Amino acid sequence: MATSLTTDFGNNVFNDKEMKRLLDPAAYKSLQETIRLGMPLDAKLADTVAAAMRDWAVSKGATHYTHWFQPMNGITAGKHDAFLEPAKDGETPELKFSGKLLIKGEPDASSFPSGGLRATFEARGYTAWDPTSPAFVRDRTLFIPTAFCSYTGEALDGKTPLLRSMDAVSGQAIRVLKYFGGEDVRHVTATVGAEQEYFLIDREKYEKRLDLKVCGRTLFGAKPPKGQELDDHYCGRIRIKISEYMHALDSSLWGLGVFAKTKHNEVAPAQHELANVYSSANTACDHNQLTMEMMRIIAKERGLACLLHEKPFAFVNGSGKHNNWSLATDTGENLFRYKKGENNDRFFIFLAAVIKAVDEYQDLIRFSAASAGNDHRLGAHEAPPAIVSIFLGNELWELFRQAAEGEEAELAHKSRIRTGVEALPKLSRDDSDRNRTSPFAYTGDKFEFRMVGSSASIATANFVLNTAMADALEKIADRLDRAADPAEETRKILSDILKEHGRIIFNGNNYSDEWIREAESRGLENLTNTPDAIEVLLREKNLALFERFKVLSRAETFARHEISMESYSKTVFIELNTMLEMAKKQILPACIRYTGEIAGSVNAIRAAACVDFAGINLLKDLTTLLNKIDVSISDLEEICGEAGGLPDGSKKAYFLRDRAIPKMNELRRLCDSMEHLVSKDAWPFPDYTDLLFRV
Repeated sequence: MATSLTTDFGNNVFNDKEMKRLLDPAAYKSLQETIRLGMPLDAKLADTVAAAMRDWAVSKGATHYTHWFQPMNGITAGKHDAFLEPAKDGETPELKFSGKLLIKGEPDASSFPSGGLRATFEARGYTAWDPTSPAFVRDRTLFIPTAFCSYTGEALDGKTPLLRSMDAVSGQAIRVLKYFGGEDVRHVTATVGAEQEYFLIDREKYEKRLDLKVCGRTLFGAKPPKGQELDDHYCGRIRIKISEYMHALDSSLWGLGVFAKTKHNEVAPAQHELANVYSSANTACDHNQLTMEMMRIIAKERGLACLLHEKPFAFVNGSGKHNNWSLATDTGENLFRYKKGENNDRFFIFLAAVIKAVDEYQDLIRFSAASAGNDHRLGAHEAPPAIVSIFLGNELWELFRQAAEGEEAELAHKSRIRTGVEALPKLSRDDSDRNRTSPFAYTGDKFEFRMVGSSASIATANFVLNTAMADALEKIADRLDRAADPAEETRKILSDILKEHGRIIFNGNNYSDEWIREAESRGLENLTNTPDAIEVLLREKNLALFERFKVLSRAETFARHEISMESYSKTVFIELNTMLEMAKKQILPACIRYTGEIAGSVNAIRAAACVDFAGINLLKDLTTLLNKIDVSISDLEEICGEAGGLPDGSKKAYFLRDRAIPKMNELRRLCDSMEHLVSKDAWPFPDYTDLLFRV
C-alpha cells in the first residue's frame, strides 16, 4: 500500500519524471529553465516537447487534447480536439500534435466575460501554454494549462495577471535580497497552500431543492432543532459514506499530482475540509480549480451533492478558503521564516513589506475576496469581518518593535505546556497563539488570508497580494539603493513602517464590536458589501499600481470592475427570480392547501363537539402568515420588474443591494416562520434536518 501511494502519485501528470524520461538531456534542461526561471521557449523545443507529451498522453488512453484555461467567470473552460488527423493518402489517419498546437489555441473570446474588452463581432482570442503548470490526463483528454487573452493581448482570465504578479514580486524581492546575503538568488516564487471547505448532502434531496440547484444555497429554510451548538461535528468521526467519498477524491487528486494532504469534518453539520500542500501560486491555483471540479464530479458519482457556496445554509457556519501565502527563493529559503539566534534583518524587512502592503492596499485585498456569496459569510462568528487587519501575535509584534527601535530582537525561550499527566510528552509552547478571527494572520513561515470565499478562484487574491507586495518591496529597495549605510537604513525603514502602517496590526478579537469602533478610529476601511468593495478598483492609486507593475492595464482593470459588478447583479437577480418561483409555485400553494385542510378539520371538530377548538389559533396564524407572504411576493415582483429594466452593472448592483435584498430577507423570514407551522409532509421540499443530517 505504501509503495502504491508513492508510485501512483502523479501518474496522470506530465511531470518532471516523465519529462526527464521522454526528452533528451538538452531539451529537458531548456524546459526546466523555462519552468523554474521563466526563460523563453523556442519553437524547436516546443515541437520536441509536444511530441513527447502527445506520446505520453496517448499511452495513458488520451484521444483528445484541450487548452485548459480560466476565464473571468470563476470556473475553467476548454474545447477538445482529437489527436487524429486525416492522412495524405486518405487511409490510415495520423496522430498529430505540433509545438504550434501546444503553444497556441484559439477559443472564442467574445463568448466569455470580457468587460467590454472584446465585442461579439471581435470574437478571436488566444490561449497560450503555461509551461510552469504541468499538463495532465483526465477523461481520456490531455489537459494543457494555458493563459487566455484577447486578439489585442488583454488578459481575459485569472492566470495571466497571476503570472505577471509573480514576476513582479520576484523582481522586487531580488532587488531587496542583494542587501541581505541573497546575491545568488535568481528567482523568488510566491507559494500558496489552499484549504478548501465544502458541504456534502444527499443527491436526491438536493435535486428537490430548486434554490440549491440554481443558486448553490438555500433561499428558504427554517432553523432546525439542532445545528452546530454541541460542537460535535468538528474533527469528529467521519461517516462511512463520507469517508469513502474522501478516499475516492484523494486518490483522484493524487493521480493528478495534487498534494491533497489534510481532510476532516468542519464545524457545521455536513461540512468538511480538504487542504493541499504548498506549491507555487500558479500551480496552487490550477490545483484548487481542479480540486473543486473533482469534488463535484465524485460527489455526483456517489449519490451526493457537493456545495461550494460560501453560505449554503443559514444558522450554521459557511465555507471559506484559507489562502496560505508565502515567498520562497530558488535557493530554498522561506523569506517569512524567523531564525532564532541568527541575524533576522531579512525576515524583518520582508515582514515590514507585508505590513506596508496590506495597510496601503487594504481596499484591494478586501476586493479580492468580494462576491455575492461571501457577503453572507464575512463578519459572522465563523469568518473574519470585512475589516482587513494583520495578526502577528504579541511576541512577534514585540520583536518587530524592538528591531524597529534598534534593540536586540530575540525570542524568549519557549515555555513548556504542563498537562498535569506524567505519561504525556512535554510540549513546547508556540511563540504566539492562533487568532482564528483575524483576516490576515502570521501563522509561522506564512500568512493565512482567511477572507477568500469557498467557491472563488484564488487567482485574484494572490495577484493582488503579489502586486501589493511588489510595490512595498520596490519602495524599500529604492531606499536601500540610495542609502550610504544599508544596515542603518534598514532600521529606519522598519521604524518608518511601524509608525506609518502599524495601525493595520491587531492581535485581539476581530469579532468584537469594540474592534469595529477601534478600526474606524485607526482609519481602517470597513467595506461590508460587495458593490462597495468592487468600487475600490477604480481608485487612482489602485489603477496606477496594476499599471506600473504591468499586472493589469487600465482597460483590464476597468473590465474587471465591470465584470465583477455584472456578476454580483446577475447572481442576486437569479436568486430573486428563483425565490419568487419557489414562493409562488411551491410554498404558497402548499400552504394554501394545508390551511384549507386545517380549516376543514377545525370546522368539523367544532360542528361535532359544539365547542371552541384550540386549533383555531393555528388557523389564525396560518392565514395571517399567508396574507403577509402574498403581500411580500407582490412587493418583490415589483422590485424584480424594476431590476429587470436595468442593465447589468453598477447601477443594478446597488439597486439590488439596497432594494431587493432587504425584501428577499423579509420573504424568507415569513416563509421560514410558515415552515414551523406547516406539517413536514405538507412542506414542498426537504428541510434543513433532511439536508444536514441525512446523508
